[in-house]
Amino acid sequence: MNTVYIAIVFLPLLGALIAGLFGTKAFKGLGSDADVYGEHHAHADDHHDAHGHDDHGHHGHYDGPAWPMYVTTVLLCISAVLSWYVFVGFLAEPHSTKVEVLRWINSGTLTANWSLRIDTLTAVMLVVVNTVSALVHIYSLGYMSHDEHQPRFFAYLSLFTFAMLMLVTSDNLVQMFFGWEGVGLASYLLIGFWYTRESANAAAIKAFVVNRVGDFGFALGIFGCFFIFGSVDFDTIFGAAAGQVGKTFTFLSWDVDVLTVLCLLLFMGAMGKSAQFLLHTWLPDAMEGPTPVSALIHAATMVTAGVFLVARMSPMFELAPDAKNVVVIIGAITAFFAATVGLVQNDIKRVIAYSTCSQLGYMFVALGVGAYGVGIFHLFTHAFFKALLFLGSGSVIHAMSGEQDMRKMGGLAPHIRITWAMMIIGNLALTGFPFTAGYFSKDAIIESSYAANWGFAFWLLVIAAFCTSFYSWRLAFMTFHGHPRADRETMAHVHESPNVMLIPLYVLAVGALAAGFVFKDYFIGHHYAEFWHGAVADNEIMHAFHEVPGWVVASPFVAMALGFALAFLFYIRDTSLPVKLAAQHEPLYRFLLNKWYFDELYDLIFVRPAMWLGRFFWRKGDGYVIDGFGPDGVSSVVGDVTKGVVRLQTGYLYHYAFAMMIGVAALISWFMFGGAH
Repeated sequence: MNTVYIAIVFLPLLGALIAGLFGTKAFKGLGSDADVYGEHHAHADDHHDAHGHDDHGHHGHYDGPAWPMYVTTVLLCISAVLSWYVFVGFLAEPHSTKVEVLRWINSGTLTANWSLRIDTLTAVMLVVVNTVSALVHIYSLGYMSHDEHQPRFFAYLSLFTFAMLMLVTSDNLVQMFFGWEGVGLASYLLIGFWYTRESANAAAIKAFVVNRVGDFGFALGIFGCFFIFGSVDFDTIFGAAAGQVGKTFTFLSWDVDVLTVLCLLLFMGAMGKSAQFLLHTWLPDAMEGPTPVSALIHAATMVTAGVFLVARMSPMFELAPDAKNVVVIIGAITAFFAATVGLVQNDIKRVIAYSTCSQLGYMFVALGVGAYGVGIFHLFTHAFFKALLFLGSGSVIHAMSGEQDMRKMGGLAPHIRITWAMMIIGNLALTGFPFTAGYFSKDAIIESSYAANWGFAFWLLVIAAFCTSFYSWRLAFMTFHGHPRADRETMAHVHESPNVMLIPLYVLAVGALAAGFVFKDYFIGHHYAEFWHGAVADNEIMHAFHEVPGWVVASPFVAMALGFALAFLFYIRDTSLPVKLAAQHEPLYRFLLNKWYFDELYDLIFVRPAMWLGRFFWRKGDGYVIDGFGPDGVSSVVGDVTKGVVRLQTGYLYHYAFAMMIGVAALISWFMFGGAH
């Protein structure tokens, strides 16, 4: 069995190395994918602007070897199948084991061996990460078939997956940090994949920098754990955590609780990676990457790393109630904030991106109230329907020749019926339609928040559920229904995606419909304790949320129905209403359209002062002081002296004779007047 675990983790790395090192050089000409899919080639969405122009300098043609993308895809599929094999085994008989790969760090009292921690939480994450990644690879076979940097793209995808697998199988905080930074690096490479476009580079840098803020807190949390517990190993930390309850240390004359500070520092890292309120600004801009990247990063993998971190450290969070309260507050505000912003966005991918941000807030509320199984259950179901929505939006963008603005779509349903059906299934699951995946997991979070006496979080989540339903159906109605708003030339080219892009949608649709119903008893139902087998901390909330009043159970459904009705009224019955409403409440509309002005606020508070300070040190410090009095100053003085000396060397005999006479006169004068003493 240990061989299976190692294969699951390292097969994606093998694929990344093969495609990255040899994909563009070795075996050149062995095969080309230029005409694999005939005339139905998928076009990379963001390669083209609204007029179909290629603003990257690419010609949309790949004539290199096809094998790198097939090698990476096959290895990922094998890893995904093995992950399901492990997961099904856990359904039958949950257990916990460790696989030591190698001895890694041994310095003084710090020991961090490279081990794979395999328990129920890991098994769930392996399925989520590898399933979505494998389907994204398959989807990309069609979607990126024309991109001239295809081997690099597939190498980055596999590298990202490996880093994420290292994160979820880690047995200590240092190993987790390795995977944590690995997914950060890979996301930077993938978001800025089309590096010839300035906006893609800016988005990649923004994601990298904002995550560094959170990662700074995470690193301090790791240092603090080692300082307090003398180890970074999970089992050691969990075993000793109870002994630190109530203990404090002095920081800047304040006595602060040890466990609360450690948990908040770790949660700071989770806030950055999972795009929570205040550290969320990088997520929408990350849409600059190709659509498969959006599905991989924002659906089920990198953005859920923070959720996984809190769930993994749940034995410690259970002992720090104040830290858990912060998690609930941040999660609830994030769910509400992102849902309100999603109401008015016009880019189809940005709407789904804000939806992801909002759903992550739901997951953190569940973790904060102690319903860890519920939070991970929503992570699990969300992976299917959110990946379905992202890849479905990619199919829409492909059909629209690169157009992403929903205001220029409409009337697409008759032309791309399969994509329409897949997006509707994704919408039903996201909004929590009865018996879909989201219905079981999202409603359980809302019920858990009420059971934990968190009225603030409960009502924010219900309002967010209403907003989620509204913007989801707004997206569907604006894109697929009504009159076509695109020009005739664009509409003439609208066609369904090739099967290689549709097959992943079918698989994800099955998960979006059935994952909740099939697995609810294991994650949050009767078999909860046996299934989790101690992988996450137990809490009475897991029992209490089943006994909430009937109106609490009905509230998410009512919110969903109201959101659907309002979207139907605005975008089917009377399409003039949204325009009138926006005009009547223009300040509010602008506030939401500009994402609560967080980018502008951060630009004012952080970016501009940093730019001013950098410019000051550059011009005054480096240019004027260091260069002026340093190398430039010395060289200029030497130059001036040299110029003066050069002027004395005229080459005329009478000048030298005159200089000699002055010298003799000076010497005689000195002897006559100075020598008298």
